[in-house]
Amino acid sequence: MGCLNPSVLEIKRLQKFKIQKDVAESGGHSNKRDYGDKSDRSVEDDSNGKSGHSDKKSLLKVSGLGIGYGSVPIAKNLDFEVSKGQLTAIVGVNGIGKSTLLRTLGTLQSKISGSILLDGNPIERYPPQDLASRIALVLTEPMASKNMSVREVIALGRQPYTNWIGRLSQSDKDKIQEALALLELEGIQRKKCFELSDGQLQRTMIARAFAQDTEIILMDEPTTHLDLYHKAQILKLMKSIAHETNRTVLFTTHEIEMAIQLCDSLLILDGNKNPFGSSEQLIEQKAFENLFPSDVISFDAMTGSFQIRP
Repeated sequence: MGCLNPSVLEIKRLQKFKIQKDVAESGGHSNKRDYGDKSDRSVEDDSNGKSGHSDKKSLLKVSGLGIGYGSVPIAKNLDFEVSKGQLTAIVGVNGIGKSTLLRTLGTLQSKISGSILLDGNPIERYPPQDLASRIALVLTEPMASKNMSVREVIALGRQPYTNWIGRLSQSDKDKIQEALALLELEGIQRKKCFELSDGQLQRTMIARAFAQDTEIILMDEPTTHLDLYHKAQILKLMKSIAHETNRTVLFTTHEIEMAIQLCDSLLILDGNKNPFGSSEQLIEQKAFENLFPSDVISFDAMTGSFQIRP
């Protein structure tokens, strides 16, 4: 499948969920919102009463994947798989191929080698319209137009489901409203995007992906331009969405310490073994210790944090 222009993708690739979200922890308050009964994506409880995933079957499986541009590889021998209801981070140094991997998983660019299976089938076999109802993308490219309102941008997420003239049904409007409420954008939904702060614009783009109502959400550095509090807030929200709605959320990030704390699994692009697993597994394997030059930065396995050497 060939590459698509990102601005066109916003139209072309742009399907109910509930979410409970903690908002202002620093003040000791917790706001919870219930978006109704979305039992088609509910998460079952295990025998211990803890939240567990109702389906452990691999939704996205990558084997021997080589990525890059043309025939020039950036990373190769990538092997990992993610299931429904998982929050997974892709981490690594600048230029290692994080965004390239995400774009390859979203079929914006071709793989060099290996396979990507979506629900057990090669991803390239899916027509674009089918992929648009299964995979949502939030990329870092500039918007095609910032003269659109927040609500109009989020409405783009319903494009895979509208009729040939793009008319929104009541169901489409309901899903747009759910996304506005989820990302707390109701108060600024009529604002034009050029009027927004970086953080508000980022939440708008994420809301568009949520409105698309897909099984998989791919996000390229979703916390860029946000302060520490809002970085944590967005990542906690992403974790809640993955667990509560049984979606697969896969994102690239430089917030490695937050990812270690919050994610179900991580893929470390290190240009060599590219290990994948839970935070505990990767720490036990000492996978983080050589991620950065050891003469400048060290990794503390006890705290799960990086330290600057004196």
